[in-house]
Amino acid sequence: MPHRIFLLVVVFLANIVSHADADNFKLHATGETQWYRGNMHTHSLWSDGDDYPEMIAVWYKEQGYSFNVFTDHNVLLRGERWIDVEKNKGGKIAFDKLAAKFDSQWVQTRTEDGRLQVRLKNFDQIFDRLAVPQKFLLIQGEEITDGYRNMPVHMCVTNTTELLPPLHGKSIVEVMQQNINAAISRRERTGEKSLVHLNHPNFHYAITAEQLMQVIGENFFEVYNGHPTVNDSGDNTHPSTSRMWDIINTWRLAKLDLPLMYGLATDDGHAYHRTKPGDGAQPGRGWVMVLAKTLTPDALVSALEAGQFYSSSGVTLNSISVTNRSITLAVATEAETTHRIDFIGTRKGFDDTTSPATEDPQKSKRITLQYSDDVGVVLQSTTGGSAVYQFTGDELYVRAVVTSSRLHPNPSEPGDFQQAWIQPVVPNSP
Repeated sequence: MPHRIFLLVVVFLANIVSHADADNFKLHATGETQWYRGNMHTHSLWSDGDDYPEMIAVWYKEQGYSFNVFTDHNVLLRGERWIDVEKNKGGKIAFDKLAAKFDSQWVQTRTEDGRLQVRLKNFDQIFDRLAVPQKFLLIQGEEITDGYRNMPVHMCVTNTTELLPPLHGKSIVEVMQQNINAAISRRERTGEKSLVHLNHPNFHYAITAEQLMQVIGENFFEVYNGHPTVNDSGDNTHPSTSRMWDIINTWRLAKLDLPLMYGLATDDGHAYHRTKPGDGAQPGRGWVMVLAKTLTPDALVSALEAGQFYSSSGVTLNSISVTNRSITLAVATEAETTHRIDFIGTRKGFDDTTSPATEDPQKSKRITLQYSDDVGVVLQSTTGGSAVYQFTGDELYVRAVVTSSRLHPNPSEPGDFQQAWIQPVVPNSP
């Protein structure tokens, strides 16, 4: 890593205020702060989504979201772009919905070579039309779409006004590190708070826990992605993203002297015209709940970096409280619904032995190792609307997962229950 970039990364990490190092904090809405629901991974007709960006914004707005981030592949929603009305992923269906929702002054069309074309609206136009101060925010982002050989390496940037082109590399780790370095350097240069997170590590099973754990400056990844092809649950050989989360944080804290990695839930929406539950990458499957003082991009990024959020696919929390002795959770309960609250962590002195996931030496290099049962243990399980976990003093970290008895109404994988993922904390000595 070039010396200047290394220093920028170190400074960047030092400036992040994490609840991992805090004695006491409580996440709950007050007169000064409130919860903001948002999606951080969205695709439109600017890349490979099947709907117009303004229609996507309308959907999130009408569903009660506080913010949405546009993250099309290697492109920002800017400049002038015309597309064929019928020869695109949304086709005539998407255009007819657009024309019915917006007037003719908004929907600009022309005819070229006998084909009807429509102009895609840019980010500023959509923002001016649909954003509402302190009610609904649109944020310009990008999905840096990179890879190594045939393995996809995708990273979403939240809040950027400059395109970050994929920088490639000579390994999976180098690809991730190169793109992270560029994003941090740009943030240092511009002062614009951008957040980069690693997308769907199990997509094509491209990224292992060992690769992701060592990237400096990458402190967020998608523990839940609503696209049905990204293998959140893993398989008999590959661990789930939740299992990867525990492996990564155990090694980062115990072996690598790196900060905690936080887990996001996102839609990765591509399919906006399907109505059958579970069909395609529909919106509304996963989101973050961010506690912030104001609804601005900088405030949201700062809150995320401080761990002032949880991720959800349907469970709502009233509060999260952490002291140097305990974690307390309060769930917003629903009639005829029960909740299981699992506190998960790894204890100091854990068994750190590993073994290949397969006997094939070539395949084993591309698959996360198998770790002992000491890594990512269920420390306590409680049924009900609230729970308290008392630190014993030997935990490396503790996180929590709340699982509802209610099935997800539009799951990315069949049989998914609604859940909430509470971010890990490092207990301080009492």
